[in-house]
Amino acid sequence: MDDPSVALPGGADPAERSRLLRRAHTAFARDGRVEDPVRAVIAKSWRRCDRAGVSPESEPAVDLAEAELRSYRAQHPLARVMPVFRDLVGAFAAHGAHLLAVCDARGSLLWVEGEAATLRRAERLGFVPGARWAETAMGTNAPGTAVALGEPVQVFGAEHFSRRVHPWTCAAAPVRDPRTGRLLGAVDITGGDGLAHPHSLAFVRAVARAAEAQLALLDPVPPGAGDSLAVLGRDEALLVGGGTTLRLGRRHSEIMALLAHHPAGLSGEELAIALYEDESVSPVTLRAEMSRLRGLLGDRAPLSRPYRTAAPLEADSTVVTRHLAAGAVSAALQHYAGPLLPGSTAPGIVRLRRRIEDQARAAVIARADAGLLTDWVCSPWGADDAAAWRALAQALPQEGRPAALARVRALDEELGGGPAGKPGGDPGGDPGAGPRPGHLRGEPAPPPPRRATYPQPARS
Repeated sequence: MDDPSVALPGGADPAERSRLLRRAHTAFARDGRVEDPVRAVIAKSWRRCDRAGVSPESEPAVDLAEAELRSYRAQHPLARVMPVFRDLVGAFAAHGAHLLAVCDARGSLLWVEGEAATLRRAERLGFVPGARWAETAMGTNAPGTAVALGEPVQVFGAEHFSRRVHPWTCAAAPVRDPRTGRLLGAVDITGGDGLAHPHSLAFVRAVARAAEAQLALLDPVPPGAGDSLAVLGRDEALLVGGGTTLRLGRRHSEIMALLAHHPAGLSGEELAIALYEDESVSPVTLRAEMSRLRGLLGDRAPLSRPYRTAAPLEADSTVVTRHLAAGAVSAALQHYAGPLLPGSTAPGIVRLRRRIEDQARAAVIARADAGLLTDWVCSPWGADDAAAWRALAQALPQEGRPAALARVRALDEELGGGPAGKPGGDPGGDPGAGPRPGHLRGEPAPPPPRRATYPQPARS
Protein backbone atom coordinates (compact mmCIF):
# COMPACT_ATOMS: atom_id res chain seq x y z
CA MET A 1 0.00 0.00 0.00
CA ASP A 2 1.33 3.46 -0.89
CA ASP A 3 2.26 5.83 1.93
CA PRO A 4 -0.31 8.70 1.84
CA SER A 5 2.36 11.11 3.12
CA VAL A 6 4.43 10.55 -0.04
CA ALA A 7 3.50 12.76 -2.99
CA LEU A 8 4.37 10.39 -5.85
CA PRO A 9 3.38 6.72 -5.40
CA GLY A 10 5.86 4.09 -6.47
CA GLY A 11 5.88 3.57 -10.24
CA ALA A 12 3.82 6.71 -10.98
CA ASP A 13 4.78 8.77 -14.02
CA PRO A 14 5.65 12.31 -12.81
CA ALA A 15 4.49 13.94 -16.05
CA GLU A 16 1.12 12.19 -16.04
CA ARG A 17 0.66 12.85 -12.32
CA SER A 18 1.40 16.55 -12.91
CA ARG A 19 -1.20 16.70 -15.69
CA LEU A 20 -3.89 15.12 -13.51
CA LEU A 21 -3.06 17.37 -10.56
CA ARG A 22 -3.24 20.52 -12.70
CA ARG A 23 -6.68 19.44 -13.88
CA ALA A 24 -7.78 18.74 -10.29
CA HIS A 25 -6.42 22.10 -9.14
CA THR A 26 -8.40 23.89 -11.86
CA ALA A 27 -11.58 22.05 -10.82
CA PHE A 28 -11.11 23.03 -7.19
CA ALA A 29 -10.37 26.67 -8.01
CA ARG A 30 -13.48 26.78 -10.21
CA ASP A 31 -16.10 25.13 -8.00
CA GLY A 32 -14.48 23.63 -4.90
CA ARG A 33 -14.62 20.04 -6.15
CA VAL A 34 -11.74 17.72 -5.16
CA GLU A 35 -10.87 15.17 -7.85
CA ASP A 36 -8.46 12.25 -8.02
CA PRO A 37 -5.52 11.95 -7.59
CA VAL A 38 -5.47 14.63 -4.85
CA ARG A 39 -4.31 13.10 -1.55
CA ALA A 40 -6.37 13.59 1.62
CA VAL A 41 -3.70 15.72 3.31
CA ILE A 42 -3.63 18.04 0.30
CA ALA A 43 -7.43 18.18 -0.06
CA LYS A 44 -7.76 19.21 3.59
CA SER A 45 -5.09 21.87 3.11
CA TRP A 46 -6.81 23.24 -0.01
CA ARG A 47 -10.07 23.54 1.93
CA ARG A 48 -8.31 25.37 4.78
CA CYS A 49 -6.78 27.76 2.24
CA ASP A 50 -10.17 28.35 0.63
CA ARG A 51 -11.81 29.10 4.00
CA ALA A 52 -8.98 31.52 4.76
CA GLY A 53 -9.63 33.39 1.51
CA VAL A 54 -6.25 32.53 -0.03
CA SER A 55 -6.24 32.93 -3.81
CA PRO A 56 -4.53 30.48 -6.20
CA GLU A 57 -2.95 33.60 -7.69
CA SER A 58 -1.43 34.62 -4.34
CA GLU A 59 2.04 36.12 -4.20
CA PRO A 60 4.27 36.14 -1.11
CA ALA A 61 4.81 39.27 0.94
CA VAL A 62 8.07 40.08 2.70
CA ASP A 63 7.10 40.72 6.33
CA LEU A 64 10.62 41.10 7.74
CA ALA A 65 12.88 43.82 6.36
CA GLU A 66 16.61 43.08 6.26
CA ALA A 67 17.57 44.73 9.57
CA GLU A 68 14.61 43.23 11.42
CA LEU A 69 15.30 39.84 9.85
CA ARG A 70 18.93 39.84 10.99
CA SER A 71 17.93 40.65 14.57
CA TYR A 72 15.11 38.10 14.62
CA ARG A 73 17.27 35.31 13.19
CA ALA A 74 20.08 35.97 15.64
CA GLN A 75 17.86 35.33 18.65
CA HIS A 76 15.72 32.56 17.14
CA PRO A 77 16.29 29.08 18.70
CA LEU A 78 16.81 27.51 15.25
CA ALA A 79 19.87 29.72 14.66
CA ARG A 80 21.79 27.38 16.97
CA VAL A 81 21.14 24.36 14.74
CA MET A 82 21.77 25.98 11.36
CA PRO A 83 25.21 24.25 11.28
CA VAL A 84 23.35 20.91 11.57
CA PHE A 85 21.02 21.85 8.73
CA ARG A 86 23.90 22.98 6.55
CA ASP A 87 26.02 19.92 7.27
CA LEU A 88 23.21 17.48 6.53
CA VAL A 89 21.34 19.28 3.74
CA GLY A 90 23.92 21.61 2.19
CA ALA A 91 25.79 19.08 0.04
CA PHE A 92 22.55 17.29 -0.87
CA ALA A 93 20.94 20.57 -1.96
CA ALA A 94 23.95 21.76 -3.95
CA HIS A 95 24.37 18.42 -5.74
CA GLY A 96 20.71 18.18 -6.72
CA ALA A 97 20.09 21.87 -7.48
CA HIS A 98 17.81 22.04 -4.46
CA LEU A 99 17.34 24.61 -1.70
CA LEU A 100 17.53 24.39 2.07
CA ALA A 101 14.91 26.59 3.75
CA VAL A 102 14.11 27.11 7.42
CA CYS A 103 10.96 28.89 8.64
CA ASP A 104 9.64 29.92 12.04
CA ALA A 105 6.42 28.68 13.66
CA ARG A 106 4.36 31.26 11.73
CA GLY A 107 5.71 30.17 8.36
CA SER A 108 8.04 33.14 7.82
CA LEU A 109 11.21 32.10 5.98
CA LEU A 110 14.36 32.77 8.00
CA TRP A 111 17.02 31.15 5.81
CA VAL A 112 16.98 30.08 2.16
CA GLU A 113 20.27 28.65 0.89
CA GLY A 114 21.47 26.48 -1.97
CA GLU A 115 22.72 26.30 -5.54
CA ALA A 116 23.02 29.77 -7.14
CA ALA A 117 20.83 29.23 -10.21
CA THR A 118 18.08 27.65 -8.12
CA LEU A 119 18.29 30.54 -5.67
CA ARG A 120 17.75 33.02 -8.50
CA ARG A 121 14.64 31.12 -9.62
CA ALA A 122 13.37 31.09 -6.03
CA GLU A 123 13.94 34.84 -5.69
CA ARG A 124 11.72 35.46 -8.73
CA LEU A 125 9.09 33.31 -7.00
CA GLY A 126 9.37 35.26 -3.74
CA PHE A 127 10.81 32.28 -1.85
CA VAL A 128 13.28 34.45 0.04
CA PRO A 129 14.26 35.13 3.66
CA GLY A 130 11.73 37.39 5.36
CA ALA A 131 8.83 36.29 3.15
CA ARG A 132 5.76 34.75 4.76
CA TRP A 133 4.95 31.29 3.39
CA ALA A 134 2.35 30.29 5.97
CA GLU A 135 -0.52 28.25 4.61
CA THR A 136 -2.82 31.21 5.38
CA ALA A 137 -0.66 33.47 3.20
CA MET A 138 0.57 31.29 0.30
CA GLY A 139 -1.70 28.28 0.49
CA THR A 140 -0.51 24.68 0.49
CA ASN A 141 3.30 24.44 0.53
CA ALA A 142 5.65 22.17 2.47
CA PRO A 143 7.08 24.58 5.10
CA GLY A 144 3.76 26.40 5.63
CA THR A 145 1.69 23.22 5.79
CA ALA A 146 4.24 21.44 8.01
CA VAL A 147 3.93 24.15 10.68
CA ALA A 148 0.14 24.28 10.24
CA LEU A 149 -0.16 20.52 10.85
CA GLY A 150 2.85 20.01 13.09
CA GLU A 151 3.72 17.01 10.89
CA PRO A 152 6.12 16.26 8.00
CA VAL A 153 4.64 16.80 4.55
CA GLN A 154 5.67 16.50 0.92
CA VAL A 155 4.07 18.70 -1.76
CA PHE A 156 4.43 17.91 -5.45
CA GLY A 157 3.82 20.32 -8.34
CA ALA A 158 0.18 21.33 -8.68
CA GLU A 159 -0.56 20.12 -5.16
CA HIS A 160 0.64 23.62 -4.23
CA PHE A 161 -2.36 25.93 -3.83
CA SER A 162 -0.64 28.88 -5.52
CA ARG A 163 -0.25 28.37 -9.27
CA ARG A 164 3.06 30.18 -9.34
CA VAL A 165 4.57 27.36 -7.23
CA HIS A 166 3.40 24.51 -9.49
CA PRO A 167 6.85 23.95 -11.08
CA TRP A 168 8.32 23.14 -7.65
CA THR A 169 8.34 20.17 -5.27
CA CYS A 170 9.20 20.38 -1.58
CA ALA A 171 9.38 18.33 1.60
CA ALA A 172 9.40 19.77 5.13
CA ALA A 173 9.33 18.57 8.72
CA PRO A 174 8.53 20.52 11.91
CA VAL A 175 11.20 21.12 14.55
CA ARG A 176 10.17 21.29 18.20
CA ASP A 177 11.79 22.37 21.43
CA PRO A 178 12.93 19.03 22.90
CA ARG A 179 12.19 20.19 26.46
CA THR A 180 8.71 21.66 26.04
CA GLY A 181 7.46 20.25 22.75
CA ARG A 182 6.77 23.79 21.51
CA LEU A 183 6.85 24.17 17.72
CA LEU A 184 9.88 26.25 16.69
CA GLY A 185 9.52 26.10 12.92
CA ALA A 186 10.31 23.71 10.07
CA VAL A 187 13.20 22.61 7.87
CA ASP A 188 12.43 22.30 4.16
CA ILE A 189 14.04 21.00 0.97
CA THR A 190 12.73 22.60 -2.21
CA GLY A 191 13.54 21.79 -5.83
CA GLY A 192 12.27 19.87 -8.83
CA ASP A 193 10.23 16.71 -9.41
CA GLY A 194 13.04 14.49 -8.14
CA LEU A 195 12.16 15.49 -4.59
CA ALA A 196 8.84 13.64 -4.85
CA HIS A 197 10.78 10.47 -4.02
CA PRO A 198 9.91 8.88 -0.62
CA HIS A 199 13.56 9.18 0.41
CA SER A 200 13.39 12.99 0.47
CA LEU A 201 10.55 12.96 3.02
CA ALA A 202 12.39 10.42 5.19
CA PHE A 203 15.55 12.51 4.86
CA VAL A 204 13.97 15.77 5.99
CA ARG A 205 12.33 13.97 8.93
CA ALA A 206 15.75 12.69 9.99
CA VAL A 207 17.24 16.18 9.65
CA ALA A 208 14.55 17.62 11.93
CA ARG A 209 15.17 14.91 14.54
CA ALA A 210 18.92 15.56 14.40
CA ALA A 211 18.29 19.27 15.00
CA GLU A 212 16.09 18.49 18.01
CA ALA A 213 18.78 16.18 19.41
CA GLN A 214 21.35 18.95 19.00
CA LEU A 215 19.08 21.44 20.76
CA ALA A 216 18.77 19.02 23.67
CA LEU A 217 22.57 18.81 23.88
CA LEU A 218 22.99 22.58 23.67
CA ASP A 219 20.36 23.27 26.31
CA PRO A 220 20.47 20.50 28.91
CA VAL A 221 18.33 20.76 32.01
CA PRO A 222 20.54 22.50 34.62
CA PRO A 223 20.59 21.07 38.16
CA GLY A 224 17.89 22.61 40.29
CA ALA A 225 16.24 24.35 37.32
CA GLY A 226 12.55 25.03 37.50
CA ASP A 227 9.99 22.96 35.63
CA SER A 228 7.91 24.04 32.66
CA LEU A 229 4.19 23.43 32.29
CA ALA A 230 2.17 23.14 29.07
CA VAL A 231 -1.50 23.97 29.73
CA LEU A 232 -2.67 25.79 26.58
CA GLY A 233 -4.90 23.91 24.18
CA ARG A 234 -4.93 20.73 26.30
CA ASP A 235 -7.09 19.37 29.12
CA GLU A 236 -4.24 17.54 30.86
CA ALA A 237 -1.06 19.50 31.55
CA LEU A 238 2.42 18.30 30.67
CA LEU A 239 4.99 18.95 33.41
CA VAL A 240 8.53 18.95 32.00
CA GLY A 241 11.59 18.92 34.23
CA GLY A 242 14.33 16.79 35.66
CA GLY A 243 14.74 15.06 32.32
CA THR A 244 11.16 13.73 32.38
CA THR A 245 7.77 14.67 30.98
CA LEU A 246 4.76 13.88 33.16
CA ARG A 247 1.12 14.07 32.12
CA LEU A 248 -1.02 15.31 35.01
CA GLY A 249 -4.64 14.50 35.73
CA ARG A 250 -7.22 17.24 35.36
CA ARG A 251 -7.36 18.40 38.99
CA HIS A 252 -3.57 18.34 39.35
CA SER A 253 -3.31 20.25 36.07
CA GLU A 254 -5.59 22.94 37.51
CA ILE A 255 -3.58 23.19 40.72
CA MET A 256 -0.24 23.56 38.94
CA ALA A 257 -1.65 26.09 36.45
CA LEU A 258 -3.04 28.25 39.25
CA LEU A 259 0.23 28.13 41.19
CA ALA A 260 2.22 29.00 38.05
CA HIS A 261 0.16 32.20 37.78
CA HIS A 262 0.55 32.94 41.52
CA PRO A 263 4.29 32.48 42.20
CA ALA A 264 3.92 34.13 45.62
CA GLY A 265 1.51 31.36 46.61
CA LEU A 266 -2.14 30.91 47.56
CA SER A 267 -3.64 30.16 50.94
CA GLY A 268 -5.65 26.97 51.33
CA GLU A 269 -8.88 28.99 51.26
CA GLU A 270 -7.85 30.91 48.11
CA LEU A 271 -6.83 27.74 46.27
CA ALA A 272 -10.06 25.95 47.28
CA ILE A 273 -12.18 28.86 46.01
CA ALA A 274 -10.25 28.82 42.71
CA LEU A 275 -10.59 25.03 42.31
CA TYR A 276 -14.08 24.08 43.43
CA GLU A 277 -17.40 25.31 42.08
CA ASP A 278 -19.09 24.11 45.28
CA GLU A 279 -18.03 26.57 47.99
CA SER A 280 -19.04 24.11 50.71
CA VAL A 281 -16.24 21.66 49.81
CA SER A 282 -14.33 20.73 52.96
CA PRO A 283 -10.68 21.81 53.37
CA VAL A 284 -9.95 18.11 53.87
CA THR A 285 -10.75 17.54 50.18
CA LEU A 286 -8.04 19.96 49.09
CA ARG A 287 -5.52 18.54 51.56
CA ALA A 288 -6.18 15.04 50.21
CA GLU A 289 -5.67 16.26 46.64
CA MET A 290 -2.39 17.94 47.57
CA SER A 291 -1.26 14.75 49.33
CA ARG A 292 -1.85 12.76 46.14
CA LEU A 293 0.08 15.39 44.17
CA ARG A 294 3.00 15.13 46.59
CA GLY A 295 3.01 11.36 46.11
CA LEU A 296 3.16 11.86 42.36
CA LEU A 297 5.79 14.62 42.21
CA GLY A 298 7.94 13.91 45.27
CA ASP A 299 10.37 16.75 45.98
CA ARG A 300 8.97 18.68 42.96
CA ALA A 301 5.54 18.91 44.62
CA PRO A 302 4.11 22.26 45.78
CA LEU A 303 4.96 23.51 49.24
CA SER A 304 2.30 24.53 51.75
CA ARG A 305 1.48 27.56 53.96
CA PRO A 306 0.95 29.08 51.48
CA TYR A 307 0.64 26.61 48.63
CA ARG A 308 3.39 27.46 46.13
CA THR A 309 5.70 25.72 43.70
CA ALA A 310 8.89 24.25 45.13
CA ALA A 311 10.96 25.80 42.31
CA PRO A 312 10.25 28.40 39.61
CA LEU A 313 7.55 27.10 37.25
CA GLU A 314 7.22 28.57 33.76
CA ALA A 315 3.87 27.78 32.10
CA ASP A 316 3.21 28.45 28.44
CA SER A 317 0.24 30.53 29.62
CA THR A 318 2.49 32.78 31.73
CA VAL A 319 4.82 33.20 28.73
CA VAL A 320 1.86 34.38 26.65
CA THR A 321 0.68 36.87 29.28
CA ARG A 322 4.21 38.25 29.63
CA HIS A 323 4.55 38.77 25.87
CA LEU A 324 1.12 40.40 25.68
CA ALA A 325 2.00 42.75 28.52
CA ALA A 326 5.12 43.79 26.61
CA GLY A 327 3.15 44.33 23.38
CA ALA A 328 4.94 41.43 21.61
CA VAL A 329 1.81 40.11 19.90
CA SER A 330 3.56 37.89 17.34
CA ALA A 331 5.66 36.24 20.05
CA ALA A 332 2.57 35.72 22.21
CA LEU A 333 0.71 33.97 19.38
CA GLN A 334 3.66 31.67 18.69
CA HIS A 335 3.16 30.29 22.22
CA TYR A 336 -0.65 30.43 22.24
CA ALA A 337 -1.65 26.84 21.43
CA GLY A 338 -5.28 27.35 22.42
CA PRO A 339 -7.41 28.14 25.48
CA LEU A 340 -6.08 27.31 28.94
CA LEU A 341 -7.23 23.80 30.03
CA PRO A 342 -10.36 24.18 27.85
CA GLY A 343 -12.35 21.41 29.59
CA SER A 344 -11.86 22.77 33.09
CA THR A 345 -14.76 24.32 35.00
CA ALA A 346 -12.68 25.34 38.03
CA PRO A 347 -13.64 28.99 38.72
CA GLY A 348 -10.04 30.22 38.88
CA ILE A 349 -9.12 28.46 35.63
CA VAL A 350 -12.23 29.79 33.87
CA ARG A 351 -11.29 33.35 34.89
CA LEU A 352 -7.68 32.89 33.74
CA ARG A 353 -8.76 31.29 30.48
CA ARG A 354 -11.12 34.14 29.64
CA ARG A 355 -8.58 36.78 30.61
CA ILE A 356 -5.78 35.32 28.47
CA GLU A 357 -8.02 34.68 25.46
CA ASP A 358 -9.61 38.14 25.68
CA GLN A 359 -6.20 39.82 25.97
CA ALA A 360 -4.78 37.86 23.03
CA ARG A 361 -7.85 38.53 20.91
CA ALA A 362 -7.89 42.25 21.72
CA ALA A 363 -4.17 42.53 20.93
CA VAL A 364 -4.57 40.80 17.57
CA ILE A 365 -7.52 42.98 16.58
CA ALA A 366 -5.77 46.16 17.72
CA ARG A 367 -2.61 45.28 15.76
CA ALA A 368 -4.73 45.12 12.55
CA ASP A 369 -2.11 42.89 10.90
CA ALA A 370 -3.66 40.72 8.18
CA GLY A 371 -1.25 37.85 8.85
CA LEU A 372 -1.94 37.72 12.59
CA LEU A 373 -5.67 38.09 12.07
CA THR A 374 -5.71 35.32 9.47
CA ASP A 375 -3.87 33.00 11.84
CA TRP A 376 -6.43 33.81 14.56
CA VAL A 377 -9.59 33.26 12.53
CA CYS A 378 -8.20 30.06 10.98
CA SER A 379 -7.56 28.56 14.42
CA PRO A 380 -10.19 26.40 16.18
CA TRP A 381 -10.66 29.06 18.87
CA GLY A 382 -10.97 31.96 16.42
CA ALA A 383 -13.06 30.39 13.67
CA ASP A 384 -16.32 31.85 15.05
CA ASP A 385 -14.90 35.22 16.09
CA ALA A 386 -17.00 37.66 14.08
CA ALA A 387 -15.11 40.72 15.34
CA ALA A 388 -11.77 39.26 14.26
CA TRP A 389 -13.18 38.34 10.82
CA ARG A 390 -14.49 41.91 10.55
CA ALA A 391 -11.07 43.30 11.47
CA LEU A 392 -9.45 40.98 8.92
CA ALA A 393 -11.76 42.28 6.20
CA GLN A 394 -10.62 45.82 7.01
CA ALA A 395 -6.94 44.83 7.06
CA LEU A 396 -7.00 43.02 3.71
CA PRO A 397 -6.64 44.77 0.37
CA GLN A 398 -9.92 45.34 -1.47
CA GLU A 399 -9.65 42.24 -3.67
CA GLY A 400 -9.10 39.98 -0.65
CA ARG A 401 -12.12 41.10 1.39
CA PRO A 402 -15.13 39.20 -0.05
CA ALA A 403 -14.43 35.87 1.69
CA ALA A 404 -13.89 37.53 5.08
CA LEU A 405 -17.03 39.65 4.73
CA ALA A 406 -19.04 36.57 3.73
CA ARG A 407 -17.89 34.84 6.91
CA VAL A 408 -18.89 37.89 8.99
CA ARG A 409 -22.39 37.83 7.48
CA ALA A 410 -22.72 34.09 8.12
CA LEU A 411 -21.67 34.45 11.76
CA ASP A 412 -24.01 37.40 12.30
CA GLU A 413 -26.92 35.33 10.97
CA GLU A 414 -26.03 32.32 13.12
CA LEU A 415 -25.76 34.42 16.26
CA GLY A 416 -29.08 36.18 15.72
CA GLY A 417 -28.34 39.40 13.92
CA GLY A 418 -25.62 41.88 13.14
CA PRO A 419 -22.86 43.18 15.38
CA ALA A 420 -23.78 43.19 19.08
CA GLY A 421 -26.95 41.27 18.19
CA LYS A 422 -28.39 44.01 15.96
CA PRO A 423 -29.97 42.64 12.78
CA GLY A 424 -28.53 44.01 9.61
CA GLY A 425 -25.26 45.17 11.19
CA ASP A 426 -22.53 46.50 8.91
CA PRO A 427 -19.85 43.78 8.39
CA GLY A 428 -17.32 46.48 7.81
CA GLY A 429 -18.05 48.34 11.03
CA ASP A 430 -16.29 48.48 14.38
CA PRO A 431 -13.90 45.52 14.75
CA GLY A 432 -14.51 45.47 18.46
CA ALA A 433 -18.26 45.11 18.06
CA GLY A 434 -20.15 41.90 17.47
CA PRO A 435 -20.67 38.69 19.39
CA ARG A 436 -17.93 37.52 21.70
CA PRO A 437 -16.05 34.49 20.30
CA GLY A 438 -16.62 31.15 21.91
CA HIS A 439 -20.45 31.07 21.85
CA LEU A 440 -20.28 28.33 19.24
CA ARG A 441 -17.12 26.63 20.54
CA GLY A 442 -17.43 22.87 20.61
CA GLU A 443 -19.77 22.83 17.61
CA PRO A 444 -18.50 22.18 14.09
CA ALA A 445 -17.97 25.30 12.04
CA PRO A 446 -20.67 25.71 9.40
CA PRO A 447 -19.71 25.48 5.77
CA PRO A 448 -18.77 28.82 4.23
CA PRO A 449 -21.20 30.59 1.92
CA ARG A 450 -21.00 30.01 -1.81
CA ARG A 451 -17.31 30.25 -2.60
CA ALA A 452 -15.85 32.84 -4.93
CA THR A 453 -14.74 31.69 -8.37
CA TYR A 454 -11.07 32.41 -8.85
CA PRO A 455 -9.72 33.69 -12.17
CA GLN A 456 -8.45 30.87 -14.36
CA PRO A 457 -5.17 30.97 -16.30
CA ALA A 458 -5.50 31.82 -19.97
CA ARG A 459 -5.43 28.83 -22.31
CA SER A 460 -2.67 28.82 -24.85
